[in-house]
Amino acid sequence: MVAGGGAAARAAQIPVRVVVVTTFEIGNDTGDVPGEFQTWVEKLPLKQEVPAPGTWHGVMRYNPDLQVLGIASGEGPEHMASAITALVLDPRFDLRRAYFVLAGIAGIDPNFASIGGAVWAPRVVNGGLAHAMDAREIPADWPDGFTPVQGSVPTEKPVPPLHSLSGDMAYTLNPALVGWAYDLTRSLKLPDTKALKAIRARYVGYPQAQKPPAVLLGDTISGETFWVGERMNRWAERWVRYWTEGKGTFATTAEEDIGFMQALTLQAQAGRVDPQRVLLLRTGSNFDMPPPGETAAELLKSEASEGGYSGYLPSVAAAYQVGSVVVRELALHWDRYADHVPGVAAPQDK
Repeated sequence: MVAGGGAAARAAQIPVRVVVVTTFEIGNDTGDVPGEFQTWVEKLPLKQEVPAPGTWHGVMRYNPDLQVLGIASGEGPEHMASAITALVLDPRFDLRRAYFVLAGIAGIDPNFASIGGAVWAPRVVNGGLAHAMDAREIPADWPDGFTPVQGSVPTEKPVPPLHSLSGDMAYTLNPALVGWAYDLTRSLKLPDTKALKAIRARYVGYPQAQKPPAVLLGDTISGETFWVGERMNRWAERWVRYWTEGKGTFATTAEEDIGFMQALTLQAQAGRVDPQRVLLLRTGSNFDMPPPGETAAELLKSEASEGGYSGYLPSVAAAYQVGSVVVRELALHWDRYADHVPGVAAPQDK
């Protein structure tokens, strides 16, 4: 580990082309039941350990040939924000040209797609910052009990600022880069299993949920409350439409994405990272609402009794399968992408 700063620290910096960001690991980084991090460590691979003081996992992993760094942030937006901030401020790294790829599992809307699928996010919407009302006190003409912090009704108009003293409600990622990553991976055939087929067959009346896993584009909602159920799903769909003024489509739900974007955006203001080089991939480990004829409580119980989310292992595998295509392309063709973000026309092409 490099001590001190100045010229000596810069000379000893570890070159990084891509940072792979995952949120958790269950046990060891190799050789046991995989969390999000383990598949990258074993398959990319990321063999070299790098101390990560001040972070939840305590260690990062590195591939010196690809110059790819991997980190497990810890679950929740606070762990994510603190880990990313610690990483960016670490004098061992110059990340001004590095690409950041968050690859993690998520709940998925059965109105959008099936479990086992992979979704590149054009936008992140904050699902944890709101005024919330007890369900027994919601006015009869309200769609749900959530209003903007800056408002008093669910459909406050005009839509409040996305970034204000109250907090950050939504981020839009570089659309050209997101489109490039999607185009690069959209034809991948994702694993399908008997278990996945059996789970999605229960979602009668949800045609998107009954399709095989695929690579798609859709927005993610981020918050720490692990909500579940048809009515909460309906809220999430409305919340994404509201904060994107009808442009967004709710696809996945996870915890860390808002903290990820907040940390990178603030560090970008200091010139330490490039906010145009950020990608977010979520894969469906479970549906966020039960199938017809089952209650939300029953869904929670069945997931718990199965020892994990219904599509957990396929979703972990899909995050690597899809995300690694993009990571390898960026790392292996650094001469092409170091100074030119893919998907954006180069000066000579304009």
